Amino acid sequence: MMMPFKRQALVEFEMVESADKCVACGSSEAVYIAGQQAFFNYSTSKRITRPTNSDNPNSGNKVLLLSIQNPLYPITTDVLYTVCNPIGSVMRIVIFKRNGIQAMVEFESVECAQKAKAALNGADIYAGCCTLKIEYARPTRLNVIRNDNESWDYTKPYLVRRERGKGRQAILGEHPSSYGDNGYGSHCPLLPLPGNSRYKLSSHDIPEVVAYPLPQSSSYNNHGSSSVAMVSGLHPTKMNCTRIFNLFCLYGNIEKVKFMKSVPGTALVEMGDEYAVDRAITHLNSIKVFGKRLNVCVSKQHAVIPSQVFELEDCSSSYKDFAMTRNNRFTSQGQASKNIIQPPSCVLHYYNVPPCISEDQLLRLCSEHDVPGFTKFKMFDAKPSSKTISGLLEFDSKTHAVEVLTVLNHYQIRIPNGSNPYTLKLCFSTSSHL
Repeated sequence: MMMPFKRQALVEFEMVESADKCVACGSSEAVYIAGQQAFFNYSTSKRITRPTNSDNPNSGNKVLLLSIQNPLYPITTDVLYTVCNPIGSVMRIVIFKRNGIQAMVEFESVECAQKAKAALNGADIYAGCCTLKIEYARPTRLNVIRNDNESWDYTKPYLVRRERGKGRQAILGEHPSSYGDNGYGSHCPLLPLPGNSRYKLSSHDIPEVVAYPLPQSSSYNNHGSSSVAMVSGLHPTKMNCTRIFNLFCLYGNIEKVKFMKSVPGTALVEMGDEYAVDRAITHLNSIKVFGKRLNVCVSKQHAVIPSQVFELEDCSSSYKDFAMTRNNRFTSQGQASKNIIQPPSCVLHYYNVPPCISEDQLLRLCSEHDVPGFTKFKMFDAKPSSKTISGLLEFDSKTHAVEVLTVLNHYQIRIPNGSNPYTLKLCFSTSSHL
């Protein structure tokens, strides 16, 4: 049984001896799954129980819990209805974003829910992303009070509160099917990629790599969402506004960052749009930074107001406006298309470094800022005319890489007789090891 947002799973063996062998093997040698080291231990559960027997139409639940992994495109009630209703009549949908993007879908019957789970579990809504992980939900009925992008009761059309033209037909009409000749590989998307220019694959051969263009208006506007993320679990002395920017800027433009005086270790991050917040939640929620586990969720506030500004423990301000900084990475169409949306990994890609900087100097930079040093170093071949170099740095763990990026991203490197400093740029690499 998968627990995707905890990055854990339960595996039930036929015999205890088999479980013993698995735990013993995992403790004696490192086991990697998709480039990440996996750890094995005994569960407190004696067996994996399911709320229903899918073969028995008289048992179970007609409400499914959908967890959307790698949600690179907007997930609305319209999208989920289009995916689920052809399999079984959908009665109600509720979307929530407390721990990533999740939704509950209530079907007309248990049998419809069972068919939908069997047909859709593990499928991609769009090619190479928005993967559905489906379980039976605990509630047996959903309570919907309004019809909008985040909740809908299809038995009560009078709950509609949308502007005219923003219903299900309008959205599907503005994004016609268009697969072209891309050939998305083995992934079978349930819906075509949106036909507008907001989202597009940066490579025909690598569907996992998606380039995000400049945020712009879209028919997917989600009035129930917010472009403000709330981040808690921040280290009291090692985290400040600038370091939050260094980490979150990988997933969208940062407008403002403000620490909350009333809630220590918590900050509000206003981003370029709600989809940037979704990406930040997907990739940064539950990661460890300086020994503290971050909790990232959507804030109820729709803007960050610079009130109650105070001094943090490192003597920096509790509020900072980043709207005009040149270090935002999604400020133009060309600049945004170069960004690869990647989850944190133990390998960092560095660039915009002067050619005179050596491996030893980069190691010394880590030491001077009291962050872990890298264990492997790789420099890419540069053109003779190139004024900067780039490469990869591998660390012992993903946590070490996250901490280095948080501290050293956008560090100003000055060279002798140089007029302007070089801004060190860091991001998570698509490589899992060097």
